[in-house]
This record gives sequence, C-alpha cells and structure tokens, in this order.
Amino acid sequence: MAALPLEGLSAIVTGAGRGLGRAEALELARLGAAVVVNDFGQPGRDGSGQASKGPAEEVAAEIRAAGGRATAHTGDVADHQQARELVQLAIDTYGKLDILVNNAGILRDRMIFSMSEAEWDSVIHVHLKGHFNTTHFAAAHWRERSKAAGGPVYGRIVNTSSEAFLAGSAGQPNYAAAKGGIVGLTTSTALALGKYGVTANAICPRARTRMTEDVFAGFNEPGEGQLDPLAPEHVSPLVGYLASPAAAKVNGQLLVVHGGMVAIVERPRVAAKFDTAKEVFSYEELDELISPYYEDRPPNETFAAAEVLGLKHG
Repeated sequence: MAALPLEGLSAIVTGAGRGLGRAEALELARLGAAVVVNDFGQPGRDGSGQASKGPAEEVAAEIRAAGGRATAHTGDVADHQQARELVQLAIDTYGKLDILVNNAGILRDRMIFSMSEAEWDSVIHVHLKGHFNTTHFAAAHWRERSKAAGGPVYGRIVNTSSEAFLAGSAGQPNYAAAKGGIVGLTTSTALALGKYGVTANAICPRARTRMTEDVFAGFNEPGEGQLDPLAPEHVSPLVGYLASPAAAKVNGQLLVVHGGMVAIVERPRVAAKFDTAKEVFSYEELDELISPYYEDRPPNETFAAAEVLGLKHG
C-alpha cells in the first residue's frame, strides 16, 4: 500500500474548531499528518464570548476516532507567548513541525466612517498579528533545523487571505486590510525561507461558514442531496496539496479556491506608464497624460475585472 502524502509529517491548523479550519485539519489528517488542532473556542464570530476548549478538543477527538493522530491546543494565536507555546507543543508532541496552516480570524464589520478604533485593532490583531506570531516561531524552528542539518528541511506554510482583499469589501475595511497584509507577509516569508526548504503560500477561500453565513445567505444554495458548492470541503484539498511534497515548487503564490475551482492570481502588473517630457512632472502635464486614460475606462474597473473570475461575492 502506497504511503500517504503527508505520512510522517506534523501540522498545526489554527482556528480549526469549526468551518474551514476544521475541514483543513481533517484533510491533513486524512492525508497522514499528525495535527495540532488550535482553536480559542470563542462562540461569537466577532471574537466575543467565553473561550472554550470544546471546539478544538472535539475536532482532535474526531481525527483520533478515524485512526489519525491529533492533539488540541486552545490558546489565542494573537498572543505572542501562546503562539510560541502552540509551536512548541507540536515540536514536543511530534518531534518537529512540518506544516503550518494559519486560519484563525474574527469579523467586526463596519463602514469606514463608522468603525471604532477597537473594531479596527481587534481584527488586525487576530488576523495579521496571529499569522505573524505562529509564522515567526515556526520559521525560527525551521531555520534552526536547517542549520543543524546543513541544508534544506521540510516546511510548508498556508496562510488565509480573502477575496475581500482582492475585490474590495465596503463594510470590511479592517478585514480587507488584514487580509491584504497577510498576502504581503506571505510573499516576504516565501522569499526569506525558500533557502531553508520552506514554502509559503496564501489562499483566498470562499466557503459558507459561521463567519460568512450572512454574506452567502441564499447564494448558490445546494439542491437536495447535493454537496454545498460553498462547503469548506471544496477548499481543504488545496490546503492538503500545498502542504505536500508535490507542491515543492509552489512558493509565494496567491490562489483563489471555491466550489471545484482554483485560480492562481498573478502579481499586480503595470497597466499604463507615463514619462515626463521635462525633468520633473508638472500638475498640467499629469492632467494631460493621466486624465484621458481614465475618461474612456469603465468605473470601478478593478471590481469589473474581479467579477470575471467570479470573485464579487467574496
């Protein structure tokens, strides 16, 4: 019998007590990985409510019941020390860490003119700092292992961005900014860790979960007996692939995934370029060059382009 693609590897999945994280943890375990299931366990999608060990422990128990290996961690990845403890738990329990899937997040939606400082800070804190914290300690682990081995080691990072970053989301300036920051963190990490054998990629998943239930209410509802086209199980196989040896050459990439579709997103390209006829641009010259370029273009062209990929509902 052929070995499973992740056999002998260990993984951390954050925010794995429900929704996407749960599906990703189950998929990594199905592919052979030993999984540390992290979830702070707060019931509110805005990060409210009493933290609970239940969600993480239930998913870990589900993995073990299916014959896999899993342990639960119920700390807050937005806390630097607790993120350190999470990474150390994986190392102590399974001997090393090979895969890090960052998924934990909250929502505190508000229009930019109504958003409070606390609503901004909390979302940036959980999403962006949470991704940084776990990545920092995992990266230090892989660097130390690589130095000890005298060459590259095995390491995979899969970060969770969003179509809110790609196509905009008027009521989510904090969330869109955090998800854009995660893409920047991912590409920087990919460049920094490539020489150690580590890859870092980001996904923009679309799935019907506790966090998105109102966004996708009535959208692409499944027929009777059919799998929901927005089920998290459409996303988790891509995470399993990116975590595997097969994806060794996939690094620093952003991929959109939902409902049986994966799109690889190009980095921004120059759409137009203007050079001054003098030593320095003047206001008048810029007006003459740039204004006509936009006069004949449709409004919100960025969003129109995103709709071609079917991204506008993300």
